[in-house]
Amino acid sequence: MSESHPNRRRSRTALLIGLPLLVVLLLAVIIGPRIYAASENSNAEAAPAVSLASPTVAPDAATGTPASVEALSGRWTAQQGSYAGYRVDEVLNGADVTVTGRTEQVTAEVQVDRTQLTSARITVDMASISTDSSRRDNYFRSTALQTDRFPQATFASTTPVDVAAMTSGGTSRVQVPGELTIHGVTRPVTLELQAAHADGRVQVAGTAPITFADFGVTPPDLGFVKVEPTGQIEFSLQLARG
Repeated sequence: MSESHPNRRRSRTALLIGLPLLVVLLLAVIIGPRIYAASENSNAEAAPAVSLASPTVAPDAATGTPASVEALSGRWTAQQGSYAGYRVDEVLNGADVTVTGRTEQVTAEVQVDRTQLTSARITVDMASISTDSSRRDNYFRSTALQTDRFPQATFASTTPVDVAAMTSGGTSRVQVPGELTIHGVTRPVTLELQAAHADGRVQVAGTAPITFADFGVTPPDLGFVKVEPTGQIEFSLQLARG
């Protein structure tokens, strides 16, 4: 009988130690993903937006045509400060996380004939897109996007677009139909753009929704973390004549 007392004491001691540890583990499982989600969401970049102040342009008294029509006509190319990337949603143990990837390795050429955007082409170096996680970046480059085989993504417009609103000042909203090529697969898309023209510069901010499977891309699903099957491409272009 005397041996049962030490055993009971050891059991109580183990219980007193084990319960707090169990509580800590449960809190880590429950709260950990939420802390991670809050941290990741705070790291997500803001959606591209036009910040160029575009003054209201009065029509020419003689012709009735805004003077900026001729100023807008011509060839425009991407300058320093342009960037492109993606925005995707992840689910980590039930917690929603938004992730953004960015690169400044972007080229663009836009041709405008008076009030018509006649052509636009954007090229992005996919291997240089980075997020706040090198592990995530390595997965997207090597497994998802296979950038060793498909190093670039491109967009090319397919239809002339009326951009007359850009000649009257302010920020204009424009839809540009075209073809998007990612992972060696080309699909039709329509870019939703904000654009402004002032002081010899054009600024464009754009987005387009994509479904990864349409481009032969399989988003990661590792059980505890799953990337949603859809996302957005995003870009901001600082354009100058050239």
